[in-house]
Amino acid sequence: MKINTGESSMRQASVTRIVLLCIQGFSTLLVSISVADQHPDQVARPPNILFCISDDQSYANTGANGDPVVQTPAFDRVAREGLRFTHAFCDAPTCGPSRSAILTGQHIWRLEEAGNIHSTLPAKFTTYTELLAEAGYVVGFTGKGWSPGRLEPGGRTMNPAGVSFQKRKAKPPFKSMSNTDYAGNFQDFLEQVSDDQPFCFWLGTSEPHRAYELGAGKRTGKDPGKVIVPPIFPDNDIVRNDILDYLVEIETFDQHVARAIAMLESTGQLDNTIVVITSDHGMPFPRAKASLYDAGSRVPLAIRWPSGICNPGRDVNAFVNLSDLAPTFLEAAGLTPPGMMTAQSLMEIFFSGDDPVGRSAAFIAMERHDGCRKGGKGYPCRAIRMNEYLYVYNFKPTRWPSGSPDASVCARSIPFGEIDSSPTKTFMMEYQNKDGVAKLTELAFGMRPAEELYDLKSDPHQMVNLAGSIAMTEAQASLRGRLFDHLKKTGDPRVVGGTVDWDYYPYYGKISTRGWSVDKKPE
Repeated sequence: MKINTGESSMRQASVTRIVLLCIQGFSTLLVSISVADQHPDQVARPPNILFCISDDQSYANTGANGDPVVQTPAFDRVAREGLRFTHAFCDAPTCGPSRSAILTGQHIWRLEEAGNIHSTLPAKFTTYTELLAEAGYVVGFTGKGWSPGRLEPGGRTMNPAGVSFQKRKAKPPFKSMSNTDYAGNFQDFLEQVSDDQPFCFWLGTSEPHRAYELGAGKRTGKDPGKVIVPPIFPDNDIVRNDILDYLVEIETFDQHVARAIAMLESTGQLDNTIVVITSDHGMPFPRAKASLYDAGSRVPLAIRWPSGICNPGRDVNAFVNLSDLAPTFLEAAGLTPPGMMTAQSLMEIFFSGDDPVGRSAAFIAMERHDGCRKGGKGYPCRAIRMNEYLYVYNFKPTRWPSGSPDASVCARSIPFGEIDSSPTKTFMMEYQNKDGVAKLTELAFGMRPAEELYDLKSDPHQMVNLAGSIAMTEAQASLRGRLFDHLKKTGDPRVVGGTVDWDYYPYYGKISTRGWSVDKKPE
């Protein structure tokens, strides 16, 4: 499928272009140049966009971010030749809602049903892909785009990530992995893009989502002894090898990204392409995925764009959410983001030689993940993450945060079903009363109070809740106020009032428990 070029309309929409001049690598000058004063050949062509997103990868697990075991040369190159973000966070630590936020440039509490996984993304919420297509971009995707859920109930007939390219298959290195040839499908996409058309492509792998082939990591020659085990997990051979199997899947994702980059380089398109590498949320382990702690919400993010980034090769310590990518892509293409997009464009970061002011916090949220409480209830919570603190507000602290221990009330028929089945989870459940494991099991599976506060300088893995302590009274009140001010400003129904239906929206996932259903909303 080809889309007629709208390059001229993009030029008209961008009456004034900003030309960035970097002086001696540390200072910047912004000069506005009217497009009307330029010769047509001098008008810069809108950049291509290659958006690469893995499925369930935490911030720490790339070479550039310090992991001593995983090999991620593609991510490391983009970080080295572009920007490495040290404080990037998903909007929600669950697949569908995170991807909805990325596409729409909005917090999940603004997206109605799309705030839940296994739901839908209502068509009234505009996506950056739709706007780019209207402006002449060729838009496509391979692998996992917006997912999981059903599009039709939201009024969509096509995946909002773009036109699907899935035909090419390849034998995966391990049987647990998808046989989709992601990079090969990107090549098929490129072959139908005309020379005069900009493109936007979503390369989304299923890796490193579970399940994994047991022992895959060790069979590649990796040493379990070199694995960095986060203190939120027990440190033993079972957990170390589980992490190794996870890292192997990350490497498969990175290899496909490397192939895609090589294709662009060989055709001379790489330097006019914004290459983004990230993940939808954190690793599929206890107290990680489906939680607002760093292991679940802090993600790797590297962006390369030689013609649009000043002082490449720098680390960006400003706080960003992945929803910020939608307005970024639009502004880079010369378009104005619609008013409904409340996220902040990253263009200021690209243009500046240093971290801009005003980006001192990220906001994260959760509603219903996998329907693992009676009646399909979720675990609504919101968080503000700053440099020194993580503050979490749990709206329903009487519910099990990781899903009920009773498997019969879970759509997946597993206890604590918000946490994917794994060797690590099984070990923690089997040895939950053992010294050294009991505390970690309680942190992963136990009930949580309404408020949580963690001092990240002394407790970087968020294991000691200081909410309610006298010493933290002032900090707790300040963080609560800033979080709720932001929720009010951006229209969170749980704070400003109005319809709050996340517990009652249809669940379109596979239901393994006979008789399981979502409660009907009370009259």
